[in-house]
Amino acid sequence: MALQGPIPISFELLFPHGCYVVGEVTAAKDFDAKRDTQAKDKVTGLPVWQVPVMDADPSLKAAQKTVTVKILAEVQPVVPPALPGVPLAPAEFEGLEVKPYVHQATGRLAYSISARVMRAPRTGAGKAGNAAKDAA
Repeated sequence: MALQGPIPISFELLFPHGCYVVGEVTAAKDFDAKRDTQAKDKVTGLPVWQVPVMDADPSLKAAQKTVTVKILAEVQPVVPPALPGVPLAPAEFEGLEVKPYVHQATGRLAYSISARVMRAPRTGAGKAGNAAKDAA
């Protein structure tokens, strides 16, 4: 099989309705370490951070809306600014990858989502301009 390891995916495909940061960026724990240490990506060696996000897809059930995105970055990522009057911050991610695994407690297929960059969403004109640039 040609696919081995993480599966690259675009933000638009993973979060077609966008997503919102609903918590703080924290250091991901290394559960294999004997001490309380931050996890490091096995391939890049970069520190792993995590942030809870809410998928804006209106068709999802409540239990499916919130996911954790792991961010591989040397320094702690900063949450984009929140919307005026609302405690939610819209965000986009670059360098997204999905890693399938079997959840040990349930025996079901689950996914770990990782990214390289978290940023504020581009405006509609910026998205169209970047899409045209990417296609060229």
